[in-house]
Amino acid sequence: MTQPPSTRPLFLSELNALPASEFERHFAGVLEHSPHYAAAVAAGRPYADAEAVAGAFAHAVHADTEAAQLALIRAHPDLAGKAALAGNLTAESASEQASAGLDRLNTEEFAEFQRLNSAYHEKFGLPYVVCVRENTKDSIFEGARRRLSHTPDQERAAALHEIGRIARLRVLDLVAEG
Repeated sequence: MTQPPSTRPLFLSELNALPASEFERHFAGVLEHSPHYAAAVAAGRPYADAEAVAGAFAHAVHADTEAAQLALIRAHPDLAGKAALAGNLTAESASEQASAGLDRLNTEEFAEFQRLNSAYHEKFGLPYVVCVRENTKDSIFEGARRRLSHTPDQERAAALHEIGRIARLRVLDLVAEG
């Protein structure tokens, strides 16, 4: 599990009964630096299961404006980028990047990530976003190279899809079974 150490998973009955502010605080890290989405999800309670909570986050993002979606994408850190080197990642991102070995790159791999990150920013004005927990270091590299051939609209859609996958796993980490 990758939830921050201070956040224990809560049972669905607990989540559905929480005051909105506590629900929002519990799920604040589901979408990178975008805790306001948790308020929209809190308003949709009660939820039948963790997948319904995850689906509510995806719906909130897809129902938002294109400008807000781009802001959400841009809130994600570059993989193995400056924020990672400086130790400025959210607890969720740090754990996720470590799970794919991105905190243990050799010199050549690090240089390749820097080239890919630069190419992404140059072409799309966005970071490369991928659900690292569902990938290996090699598939992350391959995906970045492949997605550089996307159009801006295709890449925006791909990034939002990956953000949905990231959010789903983070929600599942925050909801206890049973």
